[in-house]
Amino acid sequence: MKILYAIQGTGNGHLSRALDVIPALSRRVTVDVLISGIQADLKLPFPVKYRYEGLSFIFGKNGGVDIIETFRKAHTRKLLSEIKSCPVEEYDLVINDFEPISAWACRIKGIKCIALSHQSALRSKLVPKPKHRDWFGSWILKNYAPAHEYYSFHFRKYDNQIFTPIIRNDIRNQEISDEGHYTVYLPAYGDKKLIKHLNKIKNAKWEVFSKHTLKSYHKGNVHIQPIDGVSFVQSMAGSAGVLCGAGFETPAEALYLGKKLMVIPMKRQYEQHFNAESLKELGVPIMPKLGKKRIADLQKWVDDGRVVPVYFPEQTQFIIDKVLQEYISAPEKEVKKAPLFSLPKLKIQH
Repeated sequence: MKILYAIQGTGNGHLSRALDVIPALSRRVTVDVLISGIQADLKLPFPVKYRYEGLSFIFGKNGGVDIIETFRKAHTRKLLSEIKSCPVEEYDLVINDFEPISAWACRIKGIKCIALSHQSALRSKLVPKPKHRDWFGSWILKNYAPAHEYYSFHFRKYDNQIFTPIIRNDIRNQEISDEGHYTVYLPAYGDKKLIKHLNKIKNAKWEVFSKHTLKSYHKGNVHIQPIDGVSFVQSMAGSAGVLCGAGFETPAEALYLGKKLMVIPMKRQYEQHFNAESLKELGVPIMPKLGKKRIADLQKWVDDGRVVPVYFPEQTQFIIDKVLQEYISAPEKEVKKAPLFSLPKLKIQH
């Protein structure tokens, strides 16, 4: 069996998960890898057969996605060309981690596409929902990477199609300690804003991993450094706590490492507000934004924050085998072709 595994390259979470998914797939089938997106900082130690510019969300410096810059860099003509030329018809199956090029190529060519992602978990009626509505965010979650069947990851197993997070071996094999510093990953905030507010917490040492710098430097008790996968993992493993966005992989890894955690959901990133609701249920403190009115909350977390216990077992091969077995044993169904950018009827409950 020949499979195309397609990965969203915006951020680092999808690529982190791929570090374990690709070997698990390779033990069972022949795998080619496709990546689209321009915002990733991690590099895969595996051959990547197809690279596309795709459609990436550009992080701003004030806590959210930069919508104007996102649309400015979205080359529509090139995007359509990539979708039409993506050779999904050469594969027995496409497994998709929220990657739009292959997903839409499958849709217009009538090729079966199976989602294996965190975002697809947000379709479940049992997953906690944000209190506010975001029409654009809902549209993205419904239409960005449509699939025919869905397998998902979340902080809890809310239903039978949802699994707990895949924690990569680099994290599972780390030696855990507490060297007293706090690891920070807030890519939607600029360095100046982070330094301004973190410097006010005098009894903490902050190790900030930034998308906005090419060199390391110190400002008071804040150490700013470029993103490096190995250094970031080591910093988390040796930290007293982790302050990050309400993404999926980084909070899951921090919880697995037994670190106290605080998250700040990214503005105009609806998925992160879903995640924040789930983390809040677990007992993780949520800070709406980083600002002077929230310094007391941050100080309280540094002084009194507690670890939230979780159980994230190693089950990557089990998940891959389940997906493949259900695909092989399922009766053959006709996959209908659809016009490019017709809207799939998926429901996200509020």
